[in-house]
Amino acid sequence: MNADVAVENTSAIALWNDPTAPVSARVDALIDAMTLEEKTAQLFGVWVGASDEGGEVAPHQHEMEEPVDLDALLPTGLGQLTRPFGTVPVDPALGALSLARTQARIAATNRFGIPALAHDECLAGFAAWGATAYPVPLSWGATFDPALVREMAEAIGRDMRSVGVHQGLAPVLDVVRDARWGRVEETIGEDPYLVGTIGTAYVQGLESAGIVATLKHFAGYSASRAGRNLAPASMGPRERADVLLPPFEMAIREGGARSVMNAYTDTDGVPSAADEALLTGLLRDTWDFDGTVVADYFAIAFLKTLHGVAADWADAAGTALRAGIDVELPNVKTYGAPLTEAVADGRVPEALVDRAVRRVLTQKVALGLLDPDWNPLPATLDATDDDDPSALRGHIDLDGPANRVLARTLAEQAIVLLSNDGTLPLDRPRRIALIGPNADEPTAVLGCYSFPQHIGVRHPDTPLGIKLPTLREMLAAEFPDAEITYARGTGVDDGDLSGLAEATQLAREADVTLVVLGDRAGLFGRGTSGEGCDVATLALPGAQQPLLDALLDVETPVVTVLLAGRPYALGRGVGESAAIVQSFFPGEEGTRAIAGVLAGRVNPSGRLPVSVPRGPGSQPGTYLGAPLAHASEVSSIDPTPAFAFGHGLSYTRFEWTDLAVEAQEAPTDGEFALSLTVCNTGERSGTEVVQLYLHDPVASVVQPVQRLVGYSRLALEPREARRLRITIPADLASFTGRDGRRVVEPGELELRLSASSADPRLTARVTLTGAERHVDHTRRLHATILQEPTT
Repeated sequence: MNADVAVENTSAIALWNDPTAPVSARVDALIDAMTLEEKTAQLFGVWVGASDEGGEVAPHQHEMEEPVDLDALLPTGLGQLTRPFGTVPVDPALGALSLARTQARIAATNRFGIPALAHDECLAGFAAWGATAYPVPLSWGATFDPALVREMAEAIGRDMRSVGVHQGLAPVLDVVRDARWGRVEETIGEDPYLVGTIGTAYVQGLESAGIVATLKHFAGYSASRAGRNLAPASMGPRERADVLLPPFEMAIREGGARSVMNAYTDTDGVPSAADEALLTGLLRDTWDFDGTVVADYFAIAFLKTLHGVAADWADAAGTALRAGIDVELPNVKTYGAPLTEAVADGRVPEALVDRAVRRVLTQKVALGLLDPDWNPLPATLDATDDDDPSALRGHIDLDGPANRVLARTLAEQAIVLLSNDGTLPLDRPRRIALIGPNADEPTAVLGCYSFPQHIGVRHPDTPLGIKLPTLREMLAAEFPDAEITYARGTGVDDGDLSGLAEATQLAREADVTLVVLGDRAGLFGRGTSGEGCDVATLALPGAQQPLLDALLDVETPVVTVLLAGRPYALGRGVGESAAIVQSFFPGEEGTRAIAGVLAGRVNPSGRLPVSVPRGPGSQPGTYLGAPLAHASEVSSIDPTPAFAFGHGLSYTRFEWTDLAVEAQEAPTDGEFALSLTVCNTGERSGTEVVQLYLHDPVASVVQPVQRLVGYSRLALEPREARRLRITIPADLASFTGRDGRRVVEPGELELRLSASSADPRLTARVTLTGAERHVDHTRRLHATILQEPTT
């Protein structure tokens, strides 16, 4: 490698560079040697874009920030490089070389040879040009398959490491409280246990590949009023503790997440970025989290500009630092000169700077960035690669065959069959009318944090970088003997009714009509789903409902297919569609998976991670509602969903029998043991998802009617049966009591073994005995579910 990329080695090794010394000793020695300016330099990032020619990265000019002078910053060091791959389209190999050259310069420019930590987005795959676009997190939830999600996350992590990235800004662990919120597609679902188990699996996969997983958004972002983005959150401490915090608790305790990102919201007047009780008291003092807390982009500046709890940039910096935010992202704004000056004049204790920089440097040491053999080049490149950077183009493949197989498996398992009168699977139709705005749109499978929708839309002349077959193309491959006629009908949100006549005429001439509806992912109003794309109601966008209604007026059977980022009310479509197939932005292999479900090649096994509303205005509401949140005679609004959380059909049938309860009673520190048999009584292989819900009829504070406490996927061949043995610890019955402590109370419980939250199949009535018992974050979090073959 040329000298401009090489890092100088010295014969005398400093303590902080000694890999045989304890991490704490290395970090302490380094902090003792640093000036205040060198310490604060480790506490902020600079937003950059990698060069598509292999040159050094260039600072990104963002409309919310003044330009950054990188040359002026580097002599004191730099904490992070923000989104080198997720800012502009760049060939992965050339981007890796660009990042490596910049890291070498950063290390060579500061006194201690400390490189930056590079982070990027990875919400539904590595958000880089040419990287695999996996299904969005809402689809992960629909799989009810943590092991598969872990495998996906590990593949994402490997791809990120292959180009020199260290940290991924995922997963989103916000629990859906109002489906009108634009970021529902980024969440895993409306149940904290599902979000926690799937999210923890993602963290485990990402961390196993050496990527620092970042939990977001801590905490309460999804509970904003009216589902508006970056709005105040209306929630009490009990909702926060029992619904919104458990996924973070699980991902830290069991996933080993090494970073947390704050939420933008304020709760009862306290912004999360200024909440010392949350970011230090709970996160660190109670949960023992020892990683870094990074600011959501611009969140520290927002303490002044949006929240009005800081008088100036120095005040914002001191407030956030005191609360527990270690790193300012995406750019230096408050943690640079304003913070340094505030420390120098005594407004902010230097001990707070030392606390934050210790966490940052501990992570850098753990990543090997201060080791004497550290090399800025990732293993995918070698020292000769910068001799002719142009020869590198295409050298790194971030969307290889193994990735696509994994993306396809996830997409197939995430598709939910909501209803079916027997029309599906389609039996060699002679003529198919394919209608709808998402029927022939390549990007209809992508969420807002996929590279093509997030960044690529600003570079229309750049190729997508990945193959995105349309559903029209996949149907032609799946049904080669059928005549497929196509009409757009209307746009996603343009309200255009002029195409309805053509659409209905094609439907009259067909054996079956497939109408493909849903969303277009985007940011801040550029889409119908995504960050900043909140909605007033859950009616289908634009004129899609009139299109659906017009097709239902034709005698031809209508199969409704949804490519969406949130659940929508379908009006007449709920009862009059011959079948409804729901997918949540299923990624680059999504249309192949949907076509497979329609043809019967794939037996659907997805389950709803969010309820589908019956009416467009019945939100906010999730299945976790207390009795007063459900339908009653004293309100004219019926919030009962059209399809409940956990619902999903199959092309085969399952029978649940032989429930056995080992003991009807257990102490409040004990456990219950159940068993049941599930049999595939149909003619083809399929997967059932057994869901365990807990109902507490009498408690000291109001409880949800039921809540998910366990689940298991069972893949069964025709006539195959399996015995499930389930152990349920009493800790799963705990909740936050009146005194703010988590409690297990004696009394009767129902353990409902269900096919969905609205479909209990078998119920065990049991009783907890003995004294009331308090538990904490070390409580047992899971039921044990074992599958055994039957004889």
